[in-house]
Amino acid sequence: MAAAMPAPPIRNARLALFVVFGLNGMLAALWIVHIPAVTERTGVSHSLLGMLILLMAGAAIVGMQAAGPLADRFGSRALTATAAGLLSIALIGPGWAINPLTLAIALAAFGIGMGMLDVSMNAQAVHIERAYPRPIMSAFHAFFSLGGLVGSLAGAGAQRAHWSTHGTLTVSAVVGLALVAGCAPRLLPPARATPAENATPPPRIGTTDHDAARGRGPTGRGDDPTAEPKRAIAGTAHAVAGDDRVTVAPTGTARKVLVLGVIAFTVLMAEGVAADWSALQLRDRLGVDVGTAALAYGAFSTTMTAGRLVADRVSGRIGRVAVVRWGTLLGAFGFGLIALSGWLPLTLLGWALVGIGLSGTVPQVFTAAGNLGSATAATDMSRVFGLGYMGLLAGPAIIGWLTKLVPLTTAMVVPLVALLLCARAAGAVGTRARS
Repeated sequence: MAAAMPAPPIRNARLALFVVFGLNGMLAALWIVHIPAVTERTGVSHSLLGMLILLMAGAAIVGMQAAGPLADRFGSRALTATAAGLLSIALIGPGWAINPLTLAIALAAFGIGMGMLDVSMNAQAVHIERAYPRPIMSAFHAFFSLGGLVGSLAGAGAQRAHWSTHGTLTVSAVVGLALVAGCAPRLLPPARATPAENATPPPRIGTTDHDAARGRGPTGRGDDPTAEPKRAIAGTAHAVAGDDRVTVAPTGTARKVLVLGVIAFTVLMAEGVAADWSALQLRDRLGVDVGTAALAYGAFSTTMTAGRLVADRVSGRIGRVAVVRWGTLLGAFGFGLIALSGWLPLTLLGWALVGIGLSGTVPQVFTAAGNLGSATAATDMSRVFGLGYMGLLAGPAIIGWLTKLVPLTTAMVVPLVALLLCARAAGAVGTRARS
């Protein structure tokens, strides 16, 4: 039986959140492409810039941890709108900074806004996904990547046109505020208790994550003919009522949060390694020119974005446990190719496999974190986010430290082994919320 189409408010909320994810990526990219101009105007050295970026990262972690309890208390819609507005305004700061102190203040504010938005918009994404008969989380993350592409192209174009940095970032902030104003009313509101809370019983013992997603019974033999109508009706009722569901925390939630956080740390560590070291690895290993070396990150980022656009449908067919398990194995295989290859096309293939392998993994982890069934779902997600973000920062640093002991290409064994361990723990993302 075909799944019922979600009600218009849910579809509108999904489209609005696509814009918010894209806005987040765009604002981040606009800051990144203007780093050279900002540092030149403020007289910030490369070493001091590294410290300021670390400050921004620390502020982002603070914002993430604050966002969880706030989203649990006020709902993800209000916090998403507030955080997106604050991030848009904070973008103005680096453009008008005149010395290292003012730049530090501006980047701290930007980091807090970004951390709060990361948690709140993903909490809203989990909220919206519950009303859909299929996974949709990866598509939101794809729009973040597409927003980054738009922001980088817009920033580069503004610089080529000789627009002032403060003018470009101020106009971008105004555009961001306009988008937030248009999207915020369309996001889903916080929960109100309704009889529909009990419309769909929890999966019975013995039902796998994939079987539950496909409407199969505990034996796994054949579809439950009532599963799709129940889920469609309950999902629509939950979302129309505004279901940022608050349920009783199951036993072992803290342990599950920790396991999911470790998986997020591992995957984002590998992603950070790919983002920061791919071009240098290709140049160091094969001695190519800088233009050719840039193709390594291009291969990774292209397949990462493309993979996120299709990962939801893959997850709907095989389940999120399989997406994480096979995705991390594929990423590990890609790092293996990179470590062994002395041929340009094969090395580029390795970076492409890393991108496509990791593309759907993080969204599945965040979905699992948001559906643990505790009374503090957004707080749980913020903790997973925090650990994941630390992995994103730690990965490049670990590789940098190892290059003092071994060649850069040999250091790629670290994310390879980490992803293999992650594949072994992939079953943790199969945790389902209790309704």
